[in-house]
Amino acid sequence: MPESAIAQRHFPYTARVGDASITLRLMTPGDREAFLAFMRAQPEDDLFFLLVDVTTPEGLDHWMGDLQNGRNITVLAEEGGKLLGYSSLHHGQARWTRHLGEIRLLMAPGQRGRGVGRLLGHEVFSIAHDMGLQRIVVRVASAQSSARHLFERLGFHMEALLADWVIDRQGHTEDLVLMSYDVAGFHG
Repeated sequence: MPESAIAQRHFPYTARVGDASITLRLMTPGDREAFLAFMRAQPEDDLFFLLVDVTTPEGLDHWMGDLQNGRNITVLAEEGGKLLGYSSLHHGQARWTRHLGEIRLLMAPGQRGRGVGRLLGHEVFSIAHDMGLQRIVVRVASAQSSARHLFERLGFHMEALLADWVIDRQGHTEDLVLMSYDVAGFHG
């Protein structure tokens, strides 16, 4: 993330979600082992749709490399030192898509529905806005209806439905839903 964007954000900070105090902070290389433990504790079905399998040393190395070179900005949500979930903003170096970012968001199953995911999503919107990105995209499998509904509540809308672009563990295909959010309209 450019230094100017970091300067506009104030991490860590604590927000109230219901009656809980949730701390949001940027992930650092020092979070490697805690992040690995968190990811390995998630249901296999949630991890299946990750673009990079961060439960493997190679996948985690890739994630951490992108974190260090600024292509991945990850915000962690914690309560009492326990990691509840994360949201990340990924952006590439291709000139023709430099105005785009991709959001990824994962909450531990017991934390879903509390509003923490929405808080993480809005934090990524703020970071994307500060970076000058124009649009955030998300890819979800059609079977991930709860994820799709969360992103719709955050303001994403469907851009495309790609038939049979996802294949599950049993070899069955399903549709991929591409959704986007207009960052220019976000006023944090």
